[in-house]
Amino acid sequence: MLKKVIMPGALVVIPTYNEIDNIEKLLRKVFSLSREFHVLVVDDNSPDLTGLKVKELQQDFPNQLFLEERKGKLGLGTAYIHGFKWALANDYDFIFEMDADFSHNPEDLARLYAACEQGADVAIGSRYKTGVNVVNWPITRVLLSFGASKYVRLITGMKIFDPTAGFICYKRRVLETIDLNAIQFIGYAFQIEMKYKAYLQKFVMEEVPVVFTDRTRGESKMSSSIITEAIFGVISLKWKSMFNKH
Repeated sequence: MLKKVIMPGALVVIPTYNEIDNIEKLLRKVFSLSREFHVLVVDDNSPDLTGLKVKELQQDFPNQLFLEERKGKLGLGTAYIHGFKWALANDYDFIFEMDADFSHNPEDLARLYAACEQGADVAIGSRYKTGVNVVNWPITRVLLSFGASKYVRLITGMKIFDPTAGFICYKRRVLETIDLNAIQFIGYAFQIEMKYKAYLQKFVMEEVPVVFTDRTRGESKMSSSIITEAIFGVISLKWKSMFNKH
């Protein structure tokens, strides 16, 4: 059961699995920003006790920091869906996605927020709108990610330079319109699917250039199965949309 609490406008959803090295520093940074954000951590029963650390930090931020604990590692997409439903149940107007590993700069939250306030329905923290703005990635991963973005643009027709981005601000009405229970993918293809659903509904999507910095602490969650899901998932999404099955 999703517990209803009293909230103002902006919620950052942060999925975690073994992020004990990053979570406290990240949360304190978010809560130090000049604009007010609330944070919902969705923790998948991290063996390193990330969830316990969040509970401790709730003593410092009792009206800003919230925690949803799940029974195990159920996938990035399902964590975000869980967070989105919680945000809608608690009447937030702006809902953000952000990684827990500092690959997304918390300072950029305000820029995404402003883009939605100024007319965008979906604001995307884009690594590729103004070139390749990635730090600490090996060249092979840069080429894979940049190539995947080109591939997604070609197949889907979306005019987005970074369709696999995971640093996002959604207006409430976007998440209310998309059937969250029908989202198919749980890995990085989830990011593509959410943008494509918004694109099909003709929501305004704006890319905000950001610098993506690879994690310096903890372990990457990237795997070959995630890449495979993204490659074949795009074809599936396009095929279904042609028959109005989205």
